Amino acid sequence: MPESDLRVLIEAARAAGDVARRFDGPSAKLWHKPDDAGPVTEADLAVNELLHQRLTQARPDYGWLSEETEDGATRLQTQRVFVIDPIDGTRAFLRGTPQFAVSAALIVDEHPVSGAVFNPAQKEMFEAIKGGGARLNGTSIEVSTSTDPTKARLLSSKETFRNHNWPEVAKGAEFHFVNSMAYRMAVVASGRFDATITTTKKCEWDIAAAHLIVEEAGGCVTNIDGTSITYNRERVHTDNVLCAGKKLHDALLAGLKG
Repeated sequence: MPESDLRVLIEAARAAGDVARRFDGPSAKLWHKPDDAGPVTEADLAVNELLHQRLTQARPDYGWLSEETEDGATRLQTQRVFVIDPIDGTRAFLRGTPQFAVSAALIVDEHPVSGAVFNPAQKEMFEAIKGGGARLNGTSIEVSTSTDPTKARLLSSKETFRNHNWPEVAKGAEFHFVNSMAYRMAVVASGRFDATITTTKKCEWDIAAAHLIVEEAGGCVTNIDGTSITYNRERVHTDNVLCAGKKLHDALLAGLKG
């Protein structure tokens, strides 16, 4: 029932977006997580509650992993697991910047098979099913055909490249930054930008849904050394992420390794 699983994700993500929009980001109640793990707002918690209720009621035998729910070992024994970020880009939400997203994925045997990334402020629903292509608001999308890193439009920071001694890899590239990793990857899938690179740790919930959307749009998602990223693992972090169309991905990998 892959199609029905995707419908469940899309409907839940839309409803979650409606909940998020009821809150004014800059005035939302705010807490800071331990160990400088970032902010969490009353909106994050409300969206998480709605998603948990909807998704676990619809699929009670599926596992659950969310940024805003205490993790448990039981999901590791579950073949099918929801991986959720209620609001990816909480800092953007707090600033009132329309660059945050609800991210919802279904993982089967460590790989995403259905995914939805919804930006409620922009009314953009990115979605994909394994083997079924990727869409934005119902229209098929594809990654860009860019092949030259020095002419690419990158969703990253110049500091990322300078701090890792990669200046020649993307000399002349156009740099932009978006706080939400899920949204960054989704817009790369749509072809609006050519690639996104991060050298900071990301969690499964940041990237799982967008990973599938990028792949179904013809792109690649790996670590910056080219190793694959899998999901529903005991360690929920990945150290870095490179996301781009296949030819540009290969060119960036070659430059980063060089």
